[in-house]
Amino acid sequence: MTQGRPRDDAGVLIQSRNAQLMLTGAMLLWGLNIPAIRLLASRFDPVMLAALRMLCACCVFALIALRRNGQLPHIARGHWGLVFVCSLLMVYGNQIFFTGGMALTTATNTALIVALGPLISSLLAALVFRERLGAASIIGIALGLVGVGVVVLQRPGAGLGRAGLGDAMIGASVFSFAIGGVLVQRLARRLDAIAISWGIYTMGTVLLILHACVAGFDTRIFASGAGTWSLLLFSGIAATAIGNLIWNRSIGLLGISRTALYLNWVPLFAIAFAVLFLGEPMSWWLVLGFACVVSGTWIGTMRRRQAV
Repeated sequence: MTQGRPRDDAGVLIQSRNAQLMLTGAMLLWGLNIPAIRLLASRFDPVMLAALRMLCACCVFALIALRRNGQLPHIARGHWGLVFVCSLLMVYGNQIFFTGGMALTTATNTALIVALGPLISSLLAALVFRERLGAASIIGIALGLVGVGVVVLQRPGAGLGRAGLGDAMIGASVFSFAIGGVLVQRLARRLDAIAISWGIYTMGTVLLILHACVAGFDTRIFASGAGTWSLLLFSGIAATAIGNLIWNRSIGLLGISRTALYLNWVPLFAIAFAVLFLGEPMSWWLVLGFACVVSGTWIGTMRRRQAV
């Protein structure tokens, strides 16, 4: 027994390190996904775009499950209620807000607002698990909100115009995804990552398709060229399917609070890609706002990091 423990500990450490490396790669995909969606959302209907991307992700999850087990994942009847709520938050609501917001604001603003994700996730987890909200968390919240406010309000003519509405929608998408992530931690105790991802994204895709049917299909995307479809497939397969599969698996291994810390990498990658590929300008306001958000996240989650 005593001789087996070091091996077990070493195995857990290796598994944790591998999960962290894969999680960093997923954040790279999500960072590149922001400017990709910005390009697509400026040309096509956001709901139709989200439905097609999520449909690609569902196909990937189904293929992985069929290759691994020869059948689609089995989810017990008692878990479908929670799966539906997660799909409503993490897929349907998240995509409606995120894709719609991306059509109205910039990729750099989106990246900065997404940086609030770790703080929101940690605070929600603390509330759900009834942990006391300390001074560090309050300071972190204040810094994060200041950072977002600095970037959003410094824009010429800032207010509740199209860009301001887009920023608000991106914030709502982050909040919706964070709530779903807390619930996924409960699902991860009973289901594996493939089953969770397949169930959540299948139900979310159905909701998006129904929404698109009611709103009217945007058929322009079907007549688009190879460049558009390359971006769409990258966003649906690599960023959405593979990225979220790694995310859900990491929640099961590391917990939502520790996993959410890696969202700090998304704005770094996204801003770099937006500047390189979209030609969006850098400014000292953006640097100041980003510093406030990252510092707020670091301070606000410090106690939870130490507890892991």
